[in-house]
Amino acid sequence: MRRAIVLTTLLGAGVAAMVAQPRPESSMATAAKALVVTLDEAQLKKIRWPFDSEERFNWHFIPRERQGLSLKEMSEPQRKAAMALLRAGLGEKGYSKAETIRSLENVLRAIEGRAIRDPELYFFTIFGEPGGAAWGWRYEGHHISQNWTIVDGKAIATTPAFFGANPANVQDGPLKGTRALAAEEDLARSLVTSLTDDQRKIAITSEKAPNDILSFNSRKAAILENVGLPGSELTDAQRGVLISLIEEHAAAQSPALVAARLARVKADGPAAIRFAWMGTVEKGLGNPHYYRIQGPSFLIEYDNTQNNANHHHIVWRDFTGDFGVDLLQQHYEQDPYHVGQRQ
Repeated sequence: MRRAIVLTTLLGAGVAAMVAQPRPESSMATAAKALVVTLDEAQLKKIRWPFDSEERFNWHFIPRERQGLSLKEMSEPQRKAAMALLRAGLGEKGYSKAETIRSLENVLRAIEGRAIRDPELYFFTIFGEPGGAAWGWRYEGHHISQNWTIVDGKAIATTPAFFGANPANVQDGPLKGTRALAAEEDLARSLVTSLTDDQRKIAITSEKAPNDILSFNSRKAAILENVGLPGSELTDAQRGVLISLIEEHAAAQSPALVAARLARVKADGPAAIRFAWMGTVEKGLGNPHYYRIQGPSFLIEYDNTQNNANHHHIVWRDFTGDFGVDLLQQHYEQDPYHVGQRQ
C-alpha cells in the first residue's frame, strides 16, 4: 500500500506544478491564424484540409512524400509564424527536442549524401478552422509526427506523438556528442539496471529487442501484451526513476498538456502500470534494446535497434485519445446540431 501511495504522490506533485499554467488552446488557435494570414493562395491549398479528411489520420515518421506546407516553401516571416505555432504545442522543452531532431538531417546528409535528408522537409498541416468547434494540426517530417486535436475550444488530444533520432548519439562532425533524446534512454537504463534478479525476471521479457516500436504508425493503438513489472512492485527509489521517465516522455508538450497526460497516468494507478524491457541492458553501440511503459489508458514505446543500436524511435499513444476520437464522440453526443441530426 505504501508503495502505491508514494507513486500516486509523486505523480500528483508533478500534475499540481503544472495545472496553474494557462491552457494552450487559445494560443494554438491564435498562432495558427497568424500563420494562415501570411500565406498565399497556393500555400493555403497545401496547408488547409477539412477536419474530417482521412489525411488527418495519415501519419508516419519515415522520409516520404507528405501533404502540408513545408518549411522549404515558406518565407522567413512565415517560418517564424509556423515556429510560434510549434512552440505553442510543444512548449520550450519539446520545441528544443524537435529542433535538435531536425538538425540531425544535416548529419545524415553528410553521412549518406542523400538529398532526401533535408531539415527543410518538415510540414505543417491544419485541419478545419483554427478556433472552431473541432480542429487540429500536425507537424511532421523524418522522425517527428506530432498531432493535436482541439474540441470545443477546451479539450485537446496530443497523440499520436512520435520523436526519433538518428544518430541517437552523433559520433563525428560539428554536432559530435549530440543526443536529442538522451534522458529517455538514460533514465530507463538506470531503472532496469537497478532491478533485483527477481524483478528482472518479470521486467525483462525477452533477450532480443524488436526491430521497431510494435505499434508502428497504426491509426489506432491497441493495448500490447500486458507483461512487465508493475509499478507497485518497485522500491520507492525505483518508482521515483519510473515517474521521472514518464514525466520526461510527457514533457514534450506545453505545460497544461503535460499536466493532462500525467493526470491520466495517475488515474491508471501504480499496480496497472507496467515497465517491460527487451534486449541487452549494457550501454553503448551494438547493444539493441527496447522498453515500454503501459497502463490502461496510455502506451509509451522506445526502440533503439537500428544502425548498430544508435537510432531512437519513441512514441506516446492514448488508447482512447488518439486523434481526439473520444473527444469528438462526446462533442457529437452533446452538440445540439448533431443530436438533432440523429433524431
